[in-house]
Amino acid sequence: MSSCLGLYIDTNYIKYAKVQRDKDLVKVDAFGVKFYDNFKEAVNQIIEETASYKTPISINLSDEVYNYFYLFNLLSKKDLKKAVETEFEVYCANKKYNQNALEPRYTLVQDVDDKEKIKAIHISANKAEINEKLKYFAEGQVSTITALPMAITNIINTNSNENAIVVNIENKTTVTKIVNKNVYEVIKLDVGAEEFINKISTKENSYAKAYEICKNTTIYTMEKDYSQDETNYLEDIMPVLYKIAEKTKKIVEESSVPINKVYITGLGSVINNVDLYFQEYLANQKCELLRPYFIKENLKVNIKDFIEVNSALALAMQGLGKGIKEINFKKQTLSDSILLTKEMGSEQNNKSGKGKFKTNIYEPKKWLVRLAVGLTELCVMYIALIMLLNSQMTTKLDEVNNVFENNKEQMVKAEVDLLKIKENTSKYVEMKNNLTNYSSNKASQNASKNAIPTLLSELMSAIPNGDIALTSIENTVDKEVSIEVQSSRYDLLGFFISEIKDGKILNNVTSTPGTSADGKIKIVIKGELP
Repeated sequence: MSSCLGLYIDTNYIKYAKVQRDKDLVKVDAFGVKFYDNFKEAVNQIIEETASYKTPISINLSDEVYNYFYLFNLLSKKDLKKAVETEFEVYCANKKYNQNALEPRYTLVQDVDDKEKIKAIHISANKAEINEKLKYFAEGQVSTITALPMAITNIINTNSNENAIVVNIENKTTVTKIVNKNVYEVIKLDVGAEEFINKISTKENSYAKAYEICKNTTIYTMEKDYSQDETNYLEDIMPVLYKIAEKTKKIVEESSVPINKVYITGLGSVINNVDLYFQEYLANQKCELLRPYFIKENLKVNIKDFIEVNSALALAMQGLGKGIKEINFKKQTLSDSILLTKEMGSEQNNKSGKGKFKTNIYEPKKWLVRLAVGLTELCVMYIALIMLLNSQMTTKLDEVNNVFENNKEQMVKAEVDLLKIKENTSKYVEMKNNLTNYSSNKASQNASKNAIPTLLSELMSAIPNGDIALTSIENTVDKEVSIEVQSSRYDLLGFFISEIKDGKILNNVTSTPGTSADGKIKIVIKGELP
């Protein structure tokens, strides 16, 4: 029977559970919650208390990031891998992240909204943070590092026709959506138990005491008179639970597939009646605490004590081979491979007795033996040749794919450059048009500026000798000019108008009928500057 120690590591506390598994039989040897100021000391104490010196350890990631890429399901496994890597490269480039500083993993599920596509659940974590955790453990002791929201389903037996969500209220809250028995989506909420646990610990000056207060706090769905102490704590707890319940309700309502059940787990699940509180918000879904499927009724241990360490139990089950294998962030070292080889060898010996192959065979003639040996050697050579050719073909295909991807990248860069050129071209055209308009306006202004003096000069030349006078000249609109003239003689006024028209001093010349006053005849001549 293999065993694993699951450690859920969070700020100020560690949940731990040592689990043994033999096929469908699961046994919990030890479990609990330890609060710490010194992380290294806390880990050593847990290993010592659970006698896990040589036991593989499974731990959780911290601050992992989830992305979702949608790909066509007709792609080969190799092409899917390349497509996911390309999508992640684009994501890092858009976010301006250093891709080399991130460790990625992904798993594939069928897209429920489009049957022709596959959904890649992509997880990335900071390499430095992973290495920082590993340094507190003996070399090779950590066998599994995984994202808890992906592993939490390891302790659920979900029916194939039941879609569910798991609301894990630890310091940070995550919601795991399960569709057709598979993890389909992980949603990280911006509210968590740390909001109320920190406030209570500040009042009590103890994180451990604040945790115990939460365990002894009860939410009553009916009206009840609370004590003063209960009111002080509930005023810290209830606003946080309200936010989580509202966000959970929104997730359920906006889900493209119907949700049948809501599981509550994590630090928040230690509060009594928290499942009933969520049930008030989710009338159409069954809400219950997440009870590990392998935990049976036990008179010695309260079931809620097991539920309290669900996170650690889920991680331990991941380390025992349950769950999604592709999301293990622990890179396999040489020592891991050697250990695996030894285990496989041990299992093989157990299955085959002493490991000896005994049989009685008929002794053929020497020439038959030689023929058999020759045929065997020929087969070996043929297989070796085929493997060599396959290897060379694979190498060539990889080279072609690399060239194709390189050309694809260059084409993308060329498209970016072309867009920049088009943008700059439009700017230059706009600047040219502005300059042309400015030159035209300037020319028009200069023409208008010189037009009036020229007009006055030409009018002076056109005025006939005699009793005639210009009383006013007015530039009314644009090129329109109005000239007021008076004289004692009609013939002089007529002559003056003829000079203006014949000399083309003004275009479209018109005049008003004369008005006589004080022996003077006044007319108004209108026209347009040429």
